Amino acid sequence: MTDLLPGPAKPSPWRSWAARRLLLGLAQTAAVVLLVFALTEALPGDAAVALAGDDPDPARIAAIRAALHLDRPAHERLADWAAGLLHADLGVSLASGRPVTSALADGFGPTLLLAALTVILLVPLGVGLGVLGARREGGPVDRAVSSLTLAVYAVPEFAFGVLLVTVFALRLGWLPPTAVGYGTDLLAHPAVLVLPVLVLLARPVCSLSRLVRAGMIDALAAPYAAQARRYGISGTRVRYAHALPNAVAPAAQQLARTVDWLLSGVIVVEALFVVPGLGTVLMDAVAARDVPVVQGLAVVFGLVAVVLNLAADLVARRFAPRAGVAA
Repeated sequence: MTDLLPGPAKPSPWRSWAARRLLLGLAQTAAVVLLVFALTEALPGDAAVALAGDDPDPARIAAIRAALHLDRPAHERLADWAAGLLHADLGVSLASGRPVTSALADGFGPTLLLAALTVILLVPLGVGLGVLGARREGGPVDRAVSSLTLAVYAVPEFAFGVLLVTVFALRLGWLPPTAVGYGTDLLAHPAVLVLPVLVLLARPVCSLSRLVRAGMIDALAAPYAAQARRYGISGTRVRYAHALPNAVAPAAQQLARTVDWLLSGVIVVEALFVVPGLGTVLMDAVAARDVPVVQGLAVVFGLVAVVLNLAADLVARRFAPRAGVAA
């Protein structure tokens, strides 16, 4: 009789995998925070020296250091800051005295706007170019798209941005060269967004389209696609209902990496076009040795990377479950 009784429920493989991925992501975020704190501590000077300005009197620097509690050991300051994270408290800026969350909120809007516009344009352009190249594999259109994407991908963002500013802003005068004078409400001035979005969009479109093209070519050459054609299924349905979902898995992971880069690697573009986003906040914080702001940005970027990569792996397992995703 005991053999017929149901045993204890086994944990779901999917839940175990998700838990492992989440724990790994949190460990990576903690490692990033520790590394950023160590590197910031290794920089010459500190916030007290930066705040002393043109009066680097040792007594004044010591007084500022004591007022900011910078005279305490580094491990104590790190422990206090880590304890505050449990209450969603990122600390207080050493330079301005404002909460770190307020400093990040000021720059989050422009950065999020640039990233959102880039992703909105990236998905249809990248997938569309990839499908177009796969449909005309080896033809003139495919060769033209492949050559163009390869050439654009080889140009660094900064060089591409300088080229666009020189041509469209300085020579032709069609677009403003920077965001200076337009405030933080960039959506009210769409002309300011054109050049930064083009720079952010250039390389991700190239990589995503080439990835979709390769996945579509492999899927269209698979036996199930040939079998579908023999059953009389139209080429359009074979491409979009059968081949495209199999190309979505690697493309989704690439898209997650792109969004992660847009939020954390947009510093160069924001510096080039003087956009008041998180990149500007980070550069100002590093210049002022404002460790809490730098750490707060590290936490935000780390958590965004964890969530995006976990979501990409979920999409990959949904559309290509047999391929599996390593935890």
